[in-house]
Amino acid sequence: MFRVLLSAFTLLVLSIPVQAAMPAFPANFRTQDIAVDGVKMHVRVGGKGPAVVLLHGFGDTGDMWAPLAADLAKDHTVVVPDLRGMGLSSIPDSGYDKKTQAADIRGVLAALGVEHSIVVGHDIGTMVAFAYASRYPERTDRLVVMDAPVPGIPPWNDIVRSPMLWHFDFGGPDAERLVAGRERIYLDRFWNEFAGDPSKIDEETRQHYAKLYARPGAMHAAFAQFRSIRQDAVDNEASMAKRLNMPVLAIGGEKSFGNNEAIVMRNAADTVTEVVIPGAGHWLMEEAPVETIAAIREFIAP
Repeated sequence: MFRVLLSAFTLLVLSIPVQAAMPAFPANFRTQDIAVDGVKMHVRVGGKGPAVVLLHGFGDTGDMWAPLAADLAKDHTVVVPDLRGMGLSSIPDSGYDKKTQAADIRGVLAALGVEHSIVVGHDIGTMVAFAYASRYPERTDRLVVMDAPVPGIPPWNDIVRSPMLWHFDFGGPDAERLVAGRERIYLDRFWNEFAGDPSKIDEETRQHYAKLYARPGAMHAAFAQFRSIRQDAVDNEASMAKRLNMPVLAIGGEKSFGNNEAIVMRNAADTVTEVVIPGAGHWLMEEAPVETIAAIREFIAP
């Protein structure tokens, strides 16, 4: 009888879905809060060598970069901020245009004594990374943009018409009331519909970010990131008068932005390397971390 019960218990345990642990930053990374123009920027710093700054997007925080940060820290100084209003950074009322956020990143790097760096962005972080490279080209050694359009850069007028991008104009008090207490439901829509394989964004990851986006004011800031895109388009159109001359890596997920990332960047930069990650959707670090890290590694090696 005991053996029967033990076998039944074993089968029950084996049938319970195992939650993958959220990737963690190496123990030698330090966290600190850096004040920049009245905004408290939550930053993780580790490693030694040439600097790389990693900029996250919506649906994530700087936590998304843990696997890449651990790899790059072997021979680089890695700086991973939470963007203003997101993660554990403070939540100001304004300043969500990407030109202002580029200044946030410049302030963080200046406080750390970093004069120039490689800049890597995903999603909203791609938009901030582009704004940074445009505003501070002499301080940007290389630029990596991942699976997101850049407002104002052709073929922006075609891209922005996609029904998948309805959230660019979503926001305001009523939208915040609708989402309040339902942050997980709202975020699931992006994790599920923008993924090549939604199961790659596991339950622990979803719970982790849903909790952060449920902080008071966090969804207001998230909506503001998108509702500032019209101003970002104006700013970027003006910046096109001077093309980017640093090397650029444009990475797209095969089941998401694909080679459109490189198409966009060739309209704004002189030297663009194109990479499409097979089978991946938008969430490149969650869906295909090994392939994504390898592409970035190869690009920054020179």
